[in-house]
Amino acid sequence: MKKWIILGAVVVVLSGVLIGLDIQARRVAARMNGVIRKTPYTPTKRGASLHSGLLITDLHADPLLWNRDLNKRSTQGHVDVPRLIEGNVALQVFGVVTKTPKNMNTERNDDTTDDVRLLSMAQRWPPPTWFSLEARALYEAKKLARTAEDSDGKLVFIRTRAELDQFLAEREKDKGRVGAFLALEGMHALEGRVEAVDELYAAGFRMLGFAHFFDNEISGSAHGVKKGGLTELGRAVLKRMEEKGMTLDLAHASRQTISEVLAIATHPVVVSHTGVKGTCDNNRNLSDEQLRAVARNGGVVGIGFWSTATCGKDARAIARAVRHAVSVAGIDHVGLGSDYDGAVEAPFDVSGLVELTDALIAEGLGEGDIRKIAGENAVRVLRSNLPAQ
Repeated sequence: MKKWIILGAVVVVLSGVLIGLDIQARRVAARMNGVIRKTPYTPTKRGASLHSGLLITDLHADPLLWNRDLNKRSTQGHVDVPRLIEGNVALQVFGVVTKTPKNMNTERNDDTTDDVRLLSMAQRWPPPTWFSLEARALYEAKKLARTAEDSDGKLVFIRTRAELDQFLAEREKDKGRVGAFLALEGMHALEGRVEAVDELYAAGFRMLGFAHFFDNEISGSAHGVKKGGLTELGRAVLKRMEEKGMTLDLAHASRQTISEVLAIATHPVVVSHTGVKGTCDNNRNLSDEQLRAVARNGGVVGIGFWSTATCGKDARAIARAVRHAVSVAGIDHVGLGSDYDGAVEAPFDVSGLVELTDALIAEGLGEGDIRKIAGENAVRVLRSNLPAQ
């Protein structure tokens, strides 16, 4: 009897600790994903009119990392289904983060620490995710699938070209729907196995990023220690991805990795979320040379919304980065990659995207160009890479 009383007391204490950790994790998420300008947003008449007709595609956001019900409108963070609809987003690429280093920075990080392990425990993810990076990726994929299933048709998980085409045709009649793509941020989640590409594909992943904030078995990171290029395993992974119909993402990749991937890729790539050195010169952002190389590949660069990407804290800073990228890479090779909910402060949440439309108009971009930037370019690349069925 005494044994069971002690066991019960331990369970009560552990439950209290886990609840406390979950509350703390929610507070951390709210603090790390702040919004500078909150609703209501007051666009110009021209901006509102143009924005309502755009096919908006955001190439990167990280809400799956946090314990929020994305089918409910929240006052925290940047993205959920109601706010995506309010912001007129047609397609959202959901990034999956599986590991981040302590004291993460843009210059130099090793792989010896793992803040996502602490977060997974605090948010009471299944125990396998505490020890396996691939398990975390698969868990977040299930979160997206469940969110789509519970959304009453408002969020549609897209895996094939046929599904994308059907969704876009249906959305012309009903704009109260959002298409969802699934992307991996950093191939450390493959855990050194090319076979993991097939497992992630089966879970719905259609875009994989080579690196995040540290070097891995596949490639170097722009923020790693050695910052090297593709390994032999990396070349095998690239080949497997192209065979299966998955988009290569060069966000966070080292300079050498970007060069080597573009030399052998046979399909258009994306740099899902980045800035450009032309308006914000730091180690995180792409040079003009890299912009031109992505353009030659036929790919698309997603311009980010946070201050390290733009050297600013408003929509005008994003628009200036977009205009520079267009002037270098060409109008067909620039898109949007917010990095919403990626532990960044954003000028506005996704419901306020019309602020950016107004800023692009103010930068002198024409309506046809804004349509391409807002999403048509990204849709072209994603569609070309997807498997047919």
